Amino acid sequence: MSAPRRESIVVLLMGVAGSGKTTIGEKLAAELGWPFRDADEFHPPANVAKMSRGEPLTDADRQPWLAAIHDYITRQLAASAPAVVTCSALRASYRAAVMADPMRVKLVYLAGSYPEILARLQRRTGHFMKPAMLESQFATLEPPEHALTLDIAAPPESIVRQIRAALAL
Repeated sequence: MSAPRRESIVVLLMGVAGSGKTTIGEKLAAELGWPFRDADEFHPPANVAKMSRGEPLTDADRQPWLAAIHDYITRQLAASAPAVVTCSALRASYRAAVMADPMRVKLVYLAGSYPEILARLQRRTGHFMKPAMLESQFATLEPPEHALTLDIAAPPESIVRQIRAALAL
């Protein structure tokens, strides 16, 4: 007799730009053998152009982006396919927009201080998100009440271990 099949889940990594969502997401997905999708892949070109100019997005700008992430998560869950996905998901309303199934989407908040994250962004090259926009991200951030919250000061490998242990992955 085989063990009962566990329903698939999607791990959603959230946090401000520079919090390590992509780094942690890629490492976690690689260890689990799951697909990884970065939130940046879901932005329409107009959003990328706007952020490249140093202009923060409006809620109207975010709507198609959040809908695309929601649709991807919905498709993964419908196919019983696990995944690791990133999304800044700074506000509760943004999280609600992407959480296709709160029982099967596990939210992980990568938390760090403004100075720590600013230093990371200043070292990063080739990304459309400019360090000057970090202040608006922190102003928008509504830390989640119901999420696995991890300090980004830990090494990425440690954060991945913590996620796997906490979510029994």
